[in-house]
Amino acid sequence: MYKNLTDYIGALERAGELARVRVPVDPQFEIAELTDRESKRPGGGRALLFENTGTAFPVLTNMMGSDRRIAMALGVERLGELTERIDALFGELTSPKPSLMDKLRMLPVLEKMSRWLPRNRGGRGACQQVVLTGEEARLSLLPVLRCWPHDGGRFVTLPLVNTVDPDSGVRNVGMYRMQILSEHTTGMHWHLHKTGERHYRRYAELGRRMPVAVCLGGDPAYTYAATAPMPDNMDEYLLAGFLRRRPVELVRCLTSDLRVPGDCDFVIEGYVDPAEPKTTEGPFGDHTGFYSLEDAYPVFHVTAVTHRRGAVYPATIVGVPPQEDAYIAKATEKIFLAPIRRAMLSEVRDLYMPVQGAAHNIAVVDIVRNYPGQALKVASSLWGAGQMMFNKYMAVASSGRDVRDPEVLRQLLRRVRVPEDVVLSRGPLDVLDHAAPRMGLGGKLASI
Repeated sequence: MYKNLTDYIGALERAGELARVRVPVDPQFEIAELTDRESKRPGGGRALLFENTGTAFPVLTNMMGSDRRIAMALGVERLGELTERIDALFGELTSPKPSLMDKLRMLPVLEKMSRWLPRNRGGRGACQQVVLTGEEARLSLLPVLRCWPHDGGRFVTLPLVNTVDPDSGVRNVGMYRMQILSEHTTGMHWHLHKTGERHYRRYAELGRRMPVAVCLGGDPAYTYAATAPMPDNMDEYLLAGFLRRRPVELVRCLTSDLRVPGDCDFVIEGYVDPAEPKTTEGPFGDHTGFYSLEDAYPVFHVTAVTHRRGAVYPATIVGVPPQEDAYIAKATEKIFLAPIRRAMLSEVRDLYMPVQGAAHNIAVVDIVRNYPGQALKVASSLWGAGQMMFNKYMAVASSGRDVRDPEVLRQLLRRVRVPEDVVLSRGPLDVLDHAAPRMGLGGKLASI
């Protein structure tokens, strides 16, 4: 895979997937405007490297925003290879092993899996070649973007936010946007259902400050893993190791005991104090094409900023689709289809979330139908799985045809009988407090 973001940029350039922008550009609106135009070109356009940002660092955007680039980022020619790899692995792990020889044949598989486990190493990493602490660790040194006119400020949009459960020590790596509040503080956008928020509540119960380390860049597999709907208490760096076929090597932070990938481009170290009042964060132009409204979130305090020499600042923009996140969602469909099939719903042949649904709002599921009511059972199971709880419309089909073909969905909707084939499901309307926008689940189930 890739040594760092610069290595990936070189691969993109050799493949004709990168455009360098050498003229001066402003991280306030201008980079986002140019990226938005490029991402809406046929096939997602090209990745953009802005070399003159008014800071010491170039900015890379749209780096995974096409079918080819998301495959390159994850080290494959096509995303279907990942489904095949995971299917094969699950098949080896779950197949019957009646004899001793069958069990012994598992040893190479287990040895291969052990190579993906993240590893701690001593000394400093490349991400710590330049160290800024105290007053020198200023966030204004970074080319943080402001994307949309009514955004509450500048936002870090591709952060790998590292926290640990204070009881078990299990790590979580999540992607939670961070609004710049001052030179040394940001908001930390932990929704109530997120693992980072769960860690935060536990630190509050213990009366302790919560160490946090935010990474940027490095192997793009790290960035993807931070977006992935991993089960709680499973390390995202294990997924990254699987994708890159080698372990993530972790080094100790300089101002806390947290561990971070030694080859990432930037690390922003700091803490959140649960005893401190939350602050107002937002609005934020979101992937739905609408603004997320202001709400109260914890404050992250910066204690150090470290980076490698020649670091590149990665960023993404979200807004009216299509954007880069549509291609990241395609990878998630492929990677997590095998676990859904093997561990939860064996009847599922395919899962498709069209870009027109703005990520999880619309889902089309193809199943092998064996009995009446099976489509409702599948929909109910998926609505209870991670981010799928935000799904608004789900169509479940059993035609055996490619659900990614727009004509299949059109025919499916033409054949729906109302009300016989439509099920409305009431969602968790009370998960947010009274001051926050209401979120609910509306489910449309179409069975053919």
